[in-house]
Amino acid sequence: ATQWRNRGDSRPPRAPPSPMPARCISPEGCIFRTPPQGAHMSYSHTLGKLRSPSSGRRLGGGSPLTTCLSAPQDAFRAFHRDLDFVRKFMKPLLIGELAPEEPSQDHGKNSQITEDFQALRKTAEDMNLFESNHLFFLLLLAHIIVMESIAWFTIFYFGNGWVPTVITAFVLATSQAQAGWLQHDYGHLSVFKKSTWNHVVHKFIIGHLKGASANWWNHRHFQHHAKPNIFHKDPDVNMLHVFVLGEWQPVEYGKKKLKYLPYNHQHEYFFLIGPPLLIPLYFQYQIIMTMIVRKDWVDLAWAISYYARFFITYIPFYGVLGAIIFLNFIRFLESQWFVWVTQMNHIVMEIDREPYRDWFSSQLAATCNVEQSFFNDWFSGHLNFQIEHHLFPTMPRHNFHKVAPLVKSLCAKYGIEYQEKPLLRALQDIIRSLKKSGELWLDAYLHK
Repeated sequence: ATQWRNRGDSRPPRAPPSPMPARCISPEGCIFRTPPQGAHMSYSHTLGKLRSPSSGRRLGGGSPLTTCLSAPQDAFRAFHRDLDFVRKFMKPLLIGELAPEEPSQDHGKNSQITEDFQALRKTAEDMNLFESNHLFFLLLLAHIIVMESIAWFTIFYFGNGWVPTVITAFVLATSQAQAGWLQHDYGHLSVFKKSTWNHVVHKFIIGHLKGASANWWNHRHFQHHAKPNIFHKDPDVNMLHVFVLGEWQPVEYGKKKLKYLPYNHQHEYFFLIGPPLLIPLYFQYQIIMTMIVRKDWVDLAWAISYYARFFITYIPFYGVLGAIIFLNFIRFLESQWFVWVTQMNHIVMEIDREPYRDWFSSQLAATCNVEQSFFNDWFSGHLNFQIEHHLFPTMPRHNFHKVAPLVKSLCAKYGIEYQEKPLLRALQDIIRSLKKSGELWLDAYLHK
C-alpha cells in the first residue's frame, strides 16, 4: 500500500488471497473498499477514506477506499461482539494492509491513551463484564408486560372515566419508556452472545411492544454512537433549525444572520416543542415514512402488530377516535420522559465539528453521567452511566457500575474530566445549556 501510494499508481493493489489476515480482523492497519449502502453504520463512521495526498481525490477510481487505523479499531470493537462473524462480511472488501512503517494513528491522537484504553477493555473482558445476566433482562421484560396488564385491568374494572384513563395512560407511558430502554439493550447486542437472538428480540420489543422500527433505530443510533455530538455526523444534534446547540453553531448562525426562530428564547420554547412533540409528532412520522420508503416490510409488520393490539384492546372502551387520542396522549407522556433523560447526558456537553480525537477522549467529551441510585438506574434504563455505555456499547447495563471505577482511574491519569452529577442538576443543566447557546447566538447576530 505504501509503494502504491508513493509512486502515484492509479490502480489499487489486488486483494490479498484468503483467508483474511488475522491482524485485519480488528481491522487495524487494513484498507477496505467502502461497504455497500445499508452496511452496519459503524463501518462508514469509524473507517476513514484513503485519498491521494496530492489531489485529495479518491484513489483507484470506482468504489472509494477506506482505511482503518488504530483509533478506529476501538470504535470497531465497540460495535461488534463477534469479530469472526464480522470478518466474513469484511473479507470481500479487503484490498490490503498498510506497511509496518506506516503511521497507525491519525494526526493529533494520543497513542498512549489508546493503548491504555485497550488494556482497560481487556481488563473488563477478563472480569467477564461483557457477560449478561439473562434473568435481569427477563425481569425487565416481565415488569413491562405486568404494567401493560395492569393498564388494561384498570380500564376494564373501573371503567373509562377520567381518573382511570389518566392512571392507565401514565402506566402505559411508563411501560413504553421501559420498553424503550430494553430495546436499546438488545439493539446494542448486549444480552445474548449470538447477534441473531439479539436482533429477533429487538424487533419484538421495538416493533410489537412499541410500534417502531428496529432498522430505523439502528441506522440512527449507531451514527450517534460513532460520532456523538459531532455536527453533520450525529443525527441527534440535527435540530432542523429549531434549536442551536453548543458554542460553535449559535455563533455561526448569528454571523450568517440566520433566525429561523428567536434562539435567545429557546430555553423557554423548549418546554413547548421539545419534550412534548418529539415522539408523538416527529419520530412517529419519521419511523412510518422510513419503513414505507425503504420498503422495510418486516419492521412494518411488527409495527402494525403493535397498533392492532392496542386498538383491539382499547377501541371497545373509547371508540376509534378516542383510542387514537388516548394513544397520542401516551406518546406525549412518554416523549417527556424520553427527551429529558436522553438530553441530560449529551446536550450539556461539547457539541462541535469533527475534532478527530481518539475513541476514549471523544466519548468523554460528549457524555456525562448521573449519580447512581436504584431509582436513577431504573428511571434512565442505566443510561445514567452514559460514559461507560458509550465506551462499551455491547456491555450489559447491569455491569456499568463495575467498570466505572476503571474508567475514572484512566480519566484521572490523563486529566480528562469525568462528569457525574445529581439527577435534578442534570435536568436543570439542559435548560442552562440552551440558554447559554441562545445568548451566544444573539450576541453574534447583533454584533458580528
